[in-house]
Amino acid sequence: MLIDLNYKYKELLELLQKEAPFIPDLTIVLGSGLGDFAKEVNIIKTLSTTELPRYPASTIQGHNGKIHFAKYDDKNILLFQGRIHFYEGYSLNKCILPVFIAYKLGCKKILLTNAAGGINAGLKPGDLMLHSSLNSIYFKKEMTELIGLASLEAKNKFTDFPSASFSNLIKNAAKKENIELKEGVYWFAKGPSYETPAEIKLIQEFGGDAVGMSTVHEAIFAAYLGMETASISCITNYAAGISPVKLSHDDVTETANLVKSVFERLVKRIISTAL
Repeated sequence: MLIDLNYKYKELLELLQKEAPFIPDLTIVLGSGLGDFAKEVNIIKTLSTTELPRYPASTIQGHNGKIHFAKYDDKNILLFQGRIHFYEGYSLNKCILPVFIAYKLGCKKILLTNAAGGINAGLKPGDLMLHSSLNSIYFKKEMTELIGLASLEAKNKFTDFPSASFSNLIKNAAKKENIELKEGVYWFAKGPSYETPAEIKLIQEFGGDAVGMSTVHEAIFAAYLGMETASISCITNYAAGISPVKLSHDDVTETANLVKSVFERLVKRIISTAL
């Protein structure tokens, strides 16, 4: 059964379009442990997602459930402080809601961020990794229900990730800030548990450099909608089996906090040069 998102979220979209103080130049989805970036911009208006009709409640530590309309360097920014995860029990059409909202508010560019486990030996906790590609063995049926029987043009957009121009801009921003920005393939796993060492070995065999529980479906949907899309992982831990240390969400947020100043410098430079 195909899903009409315009109908499903009609009340929510009408409210947001009424409340929005501007058309966003750039949308940023802040991943686990990266939400403090909201303190680095000039907040014009904040909406709590708990007060928005049909918006899923955020249940994960480090995801505050706030939508900020903000300005930085005279640019209009839409910030999602927290995202909606599939492992929280939500259907895919709810998980891509921030992307859909950004698109309906007229935004043409989106930056997705997340915390991820490093698989590639060249990645260590604290690194930032720009996604050169995405992979997942999930969601084919669910994505089909969202986009329907796409036209040839739409199918081409469906795989238009990452945006070459946006990715090059991010690389240049990193150089200007003297930040070492790694590149690699991000692999999506459903969660909610961390991956087993055997799963990490499989992902490694199939070319995955880092693994996490978000972003892939958001990026695919954003590209399908024709948005310039890029995504960055903060490598917060070694994936299971690579390090003998047991994984925990506290370790993820702790590492993200340690690297947040570097992350913030990079994102600020991206905003200043992207628009």
